[in-house]
Amino acid sequence: MAHRLLIGLAGLMGAAGVALAAASAHGADASRLASASAMLLFHATAILAVMGLLTRGLLHGGIGLVAACGFVIGAALFAGDLSLRQFAGHSLFPMAAPTGGTVMIASWLAVTLAAVVAKR
Repeated sequence: MAHRLLIGLAGLMGAAGVALAAASAHGADASRLASASAMLLFHATAILAVMGLLTRGLLHGGIGLVAACGFVIGAALFAGDLSLRQFAGHSLFPMAAPTGGTVMIASWLAVTLAAVVAKR
């Protein structure tokens, strides 16, 4: 169930990333949206890759799932904060974007750990 949920969330992140890219291309001073779009698109793809690697047994299951969940949470915080700043003029909460970025970095490190400790 968690695998399908994460794949579904990756699809939503991809769709939102494309929508933000379009908004960035057509909006004045919308550089924040381009960054938000990139984070969503990159990490949606990363989630799909992690799920594929988990299915093949190339990553430690629990650590890989934590990494994929971190990609969702981190990208949502980062992109949500930048998008809210663009459209509403205020942030999600103080330090939301840096927190999201830190979560994404930690998730990439978790992918590394999941690969190292995976059963051979």
